[in-house]
Amino acid sequence: MKKLFGGINLTWKKLIIFSVIAGVYTAVMALLPCTKDTSFRDIAIMFEWWIFFGIIIIANSKNPTDSALKCFVFFLISQPLVYLIQVPFSSMGWKLFGYYRYWFYWTLACLPMGFIGYYINKKNLLSVIILMPMFIELILQGAGYLNSAVESFPNHLLSGIACFLMIVVVTIYLFDELKYKIITLGLCLVGIIILFVLGLDKINSKYEVVRTLDTYEIELKGEVLVTYFSGTESGIAEIVLNEPPYSIKLEGYKGADYEFTIVDEEDHSYDFKYSFNKKENTVELILIK
Repeated sequence: MKKLFGGINLTWKKLIIFSVIAGVYTAVMALLPCTKDTSFRDIAIMFEWWIFFGIIIIANSKNPTDSALKCFVFFLISQPLVYLIQVPFSSMGWKLFGYYRYWFYWTLACLPMGFIGYYINKKNLLSVIILMPMFIELILQGAGYLNSAVESFPNHLLSGIACFLMIVVVTIYLFDELKYKIITLGLCLVGIIILFVLGLDKINSKYEVVRTLDTYEIELKGEVLVTYFSGTESGIAEIVLNEPPYSIKLEGYKGADYEFTIVDEEDHSYDFKYSFNKKENTVELILIK
């Protein structure tokens, strides 16, 4: 494990192979029906494993520029591959790449983040400061997973545990001096305590697991359009209705709030009201004339 954080000769060839394996594995997890609503599909939706992969790449880079470029290329290969493999099996076809826009922004962000992130290899207080935003994200995601597991046990339980294990593993095996391990884990513990004191529902709404997009049923009842789905955490998805010909476009992620655009075949837009039933994973949209 110690070798994983600085003992690997990470050549470009190894990086590309790593990128392809990560992309193919993620696509397979997104496609297999048996992984639906489980921890195994979370790698196709959320950040935690990609943060972990990024830390490994940074820890085995030669300098800040090398770190930035390798993080960038890793995401530039792996993320499009995730969607490319899914295209032939998806009813959305090439529209599935609408999700990639979200990941492409993060791919671009890998350049500055990889450059700055390289300094975790100093293994001092600066390293702690650089790691904390990533660890805070892992704490919030882990809490979201565990909260979801409580509501629908054991869904996402393994992902919740993995988020906290990643923090412990990185801290123990990256740092050499005991004092920096104590400082890092101590700060993370304080963050977890604050999270529970303030309440998961308030601080964790943005990070709640909302599962991958799956349309179970869409029906038009008078002027009320009801769609049953489990949601998406990011990107763009379209649910196209043939009769009547409306489409629902999901943009972005705001906890339980979604932005919708309803357009008919003649590009007429409609105003609407909507309500989100978190417990039943339903959205009701009421068209306004």
